[in-house]
Amino acid sequence: MVCRFRHLMIAALGLTGLLSVSAHAADQVTYLLPAPAARPAFGPWTIAQYRGYYEKEGLSVTFQTAKGGVDVAKQVGAGNAQIGGALGDTPILVRPNGIAVKAVALLGGRGVTQLILHEDSPIKGPADLKGKTVTVLSYQDTTFYALLGMLASANLTKNDLDIHSAGPSGIWQLFLSNKADAMAAVPDYIGYVTEAKGKIRAIPGDTYFQSMAQAIVASDDLIKTNPQLIRRIVRATLRGMQDIMKNPAEAAADFVKATPENNGREATVKTIFEYYATHVYPGQQVLGAIDPERMAKLQDFYVSEGVVREKSPVEALFTNQFVTEER
Repeated sequence: MVCRFRHLMIAALGLTGLLSVSAHAADQVTYLLPAPAARPAFGPWTIAQYRGYYEKEGLSVTFQTAKGGVDVAKQVGAGNAQIGGALGDTPILVRPNGIAVKAVALLGGRGVTQLILHEDSPIKGPADLKGKTVTVLSYQDTTFYALLGMLASANLTKNDLDIHSAGPSGIWQLFLSNKADAMAAVPDYIGYVTEAKGKIRAIPGDTYFQSMAQAIVASDDLIKTNPQLIRRIVRATLRGMQDIMKNPAEAAADFVKATPENNGREATVKTIFEYYATHVYPGQQVLGAIDPERMAKLQDFYVSEGVVREKSPVEALFTNQFVTEER
């Protein structure tokens, strides 16, 4: 009886030890996204969560929604969240205002902004936008600045056309109803228009202007004090992106399972994921890496346009230490 009791005690202590290790390993992470996680743009994050990649890294991730990428950067810089999602451009916009964040991984080697046109449109590129009506999400959204960059490549400015700040619904509904000739938008809106039986052509924005894809951003303080946490988050998120690149259809099916808001929209999400896999995610020799030259040229444009008042040192805008080291 004593022997059996002793064995039970040892087993109980062993189980307690395992639970203790498990609890210790599951670091709680608040991850800020610039819009709801149910949007296909955040497929890599949702897939990483649904398929257990964060859990395998010993992370318990809670997604919260901020008011756009700049707000994400502000909250992360203030320490209100450990890490967040924005665009690779975002540190350029916020560091001159004293917000000490860097991009720590870039989800794709191409730009996320697309010039979306009607299938039968005579528009071939930015030069043909003169006098036309173009919708954008808002005048504060990075896709608007990408549109300005595309226009600049054709020696045009925002004054040469009618640009509407239309919001998340109006941006594509005005286009669908033929009240706009084009949209400057992320690939999600390609899916929304085609779901509504609209026929489109899309020109990748970085054909004309080297803006960036989505990025993971972290504060200078977290990079210094807890680099291992960032490395685990980056590793898991990039696995989610890789899954979409390898099999957009399977990833779309899991994404819909993970986001009840998208129930019945598997075909739409698949279309969107296929576009990301073909036109946004490719182009990196090292998955997640940021090109310093591209970042520098992009910053030069933002300064020349008066979007930011001064340059930051390029090395203050990003770090590749979490993607170039052994992951």
